Amino acid sequence: MINPHRYCVIMCGGIGSRFWPYSRTDRPKQFIDFLGTGRTLLQMSYDRVLPLVDPEHIIIVTNAQYASLVKEQLPDIRDEHILLEPARRNTAPCIAWAAWHIAAIDPEASMIVTPSDHLITREREFEAAIAKGFEFVEQHDALLTLGISPTRPETGYGYIQVGDRVEGDILTVKTFTEKPNLELAKVFLESGEFFWNSGIFLWSARSIKSALMHHAPDIANLFERGADKFSTPAENEWIAHNFPGCMGISIDFAVMEKASNVYVETVNFGWNDLGTWSALYDNSPKNRDANVTQQCAVLAYNSTGNIFAVKNPGKLIVVDGLKDYIVADAGDVLLICPQAEEQRIKNMVNDAKISFGDKYL
Repeated sequence: MINPHRYCVIMCGGIGSRFWPYSRTDRPKQFIDFLGTGRTLLQMSYDRVLPLVDPEHIIIVTNAQYASLVKEQLPDIRDEHILLEPARRNTAPCIAWAAWHIAAIDPEASMIVTPSDHLITREREFEAAIAKGFEFVEQHDALLTLGISPTRPETGYGYIQVGDRVEGDILTVKTFTEKPNLELAKVFLESGEFFWNSGIFLWSARSIKSALMHHAPDIANLFERGADKFSTPAENEWIAHNFPGCMGISIDFAVMEKASNVYVETVNFGWNDLGTWSALYDNSPKNRDANVTQQCAVLAYNSTGNIFAVKNPGKLIVVDGLKDYIVADAGDVLLICPQAEEQRIKNMVNDAKISFGDKYL
């Protein structure tokens, strides 16, 4: 039997600019079926939490412009369970709204907060880890994050340094480090004390509200002023007028790096944040030349370790002499970039905006 006080918040408002040009402002990566499974990343995230919480306790937080996409892809979600942000303000305001909204429904609630665009390949292990995490935060005033054992010196993830073991796979947290440079990432990997920050959190509504009050009072006080509006017909109008006034800050910077009651559960369930083309390459089947073709026609000569993605099924890609490249053709934008330089894609998106406005975003 599913615990009736458990909720899930799926954060679904990001742009996914590291997956440009496939991920675009009008249809970001969470709404795309990158893996050819017939389900988008958002739909897979929804399916994944169904065994853990009542479907009526799943809350989607997204930008207002994606309301129709969410309803199209998750038709079983009622409108009142889709929280539409009128402005992008990063994850702390997003999580704060969800916490005050859920607390208005059930003051005894506990919740998992998860991004909508992660890949998890071992779902049974995921379910077991989340069940264990729920039990911990229901018994302790704790902010729990899930930590992934690093397999390479990745510069695109945040890192958590662990401290003492509390129980089982749950440990105290010493430090958070956001996206280190390569040399520091190598040190972290070799030390054995650091885990990747998955961006998946568990806590009670009471604990996260208290932490926000203490560490991010500007955000918390704003939502507390509207406490009587949440889960009522007046909520959306109140949000429209007040949410844009929140400062834009991540939950890591606002709370997790400051709070003393932060813990990490070390997990191993085949996690990948699927945030980059290289991550998609790593999680896709490859041909004998170690090339990945995303549902497209390719003739590759003397070329290895590449990922080819073409939205136009009628277009043939012919290449010679490419090694470890990204070739992504979205129709109006063609990206050709070494996988080793993919962290620069965000800069390329900014340059495209400066040079051409929003046309190619």
